[in-house]
Amino acid sequence: MTDRIYIRPIGFAPGPQCEHGNAVRLAGGMVYASRFAVIQRRDDRVIERWLASPDTIAEVLGALPDSLGAEAEAQWANLRLAHPPLELGVRTVRLDQPQVAGILNVTPDSFSDGGRFADADAGHAHAAAMVEAGAAILDVGGESTRPGAKPVWEGDEIARVVPAIEGCAAMGAAVSIDTRKSAVMEAALDAGAHMVNDVSALAFDARSAATVAARGCPVVLMHAPGAGGEDLHEGGDYANVVFDVFDALRARRDAAVAAGIAREKIILDPGIGFGKSLGESTALINALPLFHALGQPLMLGASRKRMIGALSNEAPADERLGGSIALAVAAMDAGVHLLRVHDVPETVQARNIWRGLRDAALTDFNDLPE
Repeated sequence: MTDRIYIRPIGFAPGPQCEHGNAVRLAGGMVYASRFAVIQRRDDRVIERWLASPDTIAEVLGALPDSLGAEAEAQWANLRLAHPPLELGVRTVRLDQPQVAGILNVTPDSFSDGGRFADADAGHAHAAAMVEAGAAILDVGGESTRPGAKPVWEGDEIARVVPAIEGCAAMGAAVSIDTRKSAVMEAALDAGAHMVNDVSALAFDARSAATVAARGCPVVLMHAPGAGGEDLHEGGDYANVVFDVFDALRARRDAAVAAGIAREKIILDPGIGFGKSLGESTALINALPLFHALGQPLMLGASRKRMIGALSNEAPADERLGGSIALAVAAMDAGVHLLRVHDVPETVQARNIWRGLRDAALTDFNDLPE
């Protein structure tokens, strides 16, 4: 039998003052949590669940078995951990508020834009527009990862992404390369990329972890059940999708650290829609605050995903803006640091309004006694 522990934030406050200070700032961001579920799981079954607040959690954690105590204390510390900024070339991306990463697909078969930006001029114009609209990062990808997509030879992928990355870097943008192949990572970083975003969490290519470690760049590790094979969506069989993805991301983070990647360089993504049903993806969205207990910044890529169509009369990918914004707001409410999106101006506007409301909430309780 294997016992595991999880600390999931379940109650939130506009600011600590409305709870008379009995709330914590989640992951250094703009979200405050005041109630937590401490969950003990044995193998695939939850066997105990306690509720706690910041002023009672020490008592709850102190009563745990010795085998779980250290992990529980680490998760509690992780939930309150403020993350340093990402240094991406000349750009500094602060993680004390949500940031937007704009997607630049230079594939001819993208599910979301059908290859509209595969042409160099069109791609450059789109990248410039996203930066102008407020994208903190441009995430460049040259291989479609939609279900059923055919693998792309690394030489073709390099030929697609390098000119786009060179153009983005020349305009002073912070650039991420979305790939699972070490040769593409190397070529992209040489061309001016500053970060790696790997949908296989460095499991697809045996050389990728060493490549990232040697370059010392930030890396996004995304969960996909078929990460080690050609089909990222294969093998999505979960006893409990939330806890299983949490455990899998912890394992991939630990493998990355063991390979020499600095822990502060690692960002985690639960991989919405990758080998996950509609119900599983919605469960992960609702449980996003739990993933702060892993102690890494979080990215969410839910823009235009299939789940939006499934919940909105099968709206096609290019008519999913409303759903994409709804998921972005849900992510911000959960304290997610990076939003990977197609629709940058609209998401930045939503982020700015959300941030304004959060700022105002910190002074909304002036009638409280001192």
